[in-house]
Amino acid sequence: MAAKDIFHDAVRHALEKEGWHITHDPLFLRFGGLDMYIDLGAENILAAERGEEKIAVEVKSFVSPSATTEFSTALGQFLKYQLALEEEQPERLLYLAVPFDTYRAFFTLELPRLLIQRYQVRLIIFSPDEEAIIKWQN
Repeated sequence: MAAKDIFHDAVRHALEKEGWHITHDPLFLRFGGLDMYIDLGAENILAAERGEEKIAVEVKSFVSPSATTEFSTALGQFLKYQLALEEEQPERLLYLAVPFDTYRAFFTLELPRLLIQRYQVRLIIFSPDEEAIIKWQN
């Protein structure tokens, strides 16, 4: 099992503040001969007509010197986890959680923005200091 990201607890607390119940920490999946651990699994009971919403969240800190390298790794993980979830838990939506400063400085650049669009990466933009979600981007 991989080590927890440095902002793991901040994202967990931010989700809990928004009413999400953390069901898995981490969320384990076995698919295609591989064991995978997505950082968090959560669910939220919504209005009666919508029922229950389930998500999985992969947390990334982007603290290394190369945001490009971290982004490449994060995108690869996201795509791998997305395929596994589609097959094993299709009711669960996958999100990539990134700090607001990284989102503002890197994810708004043309290439990352186009890759996020092309591969339909759902984002949770969070404030690590406030342990708060700033924006959900579908």
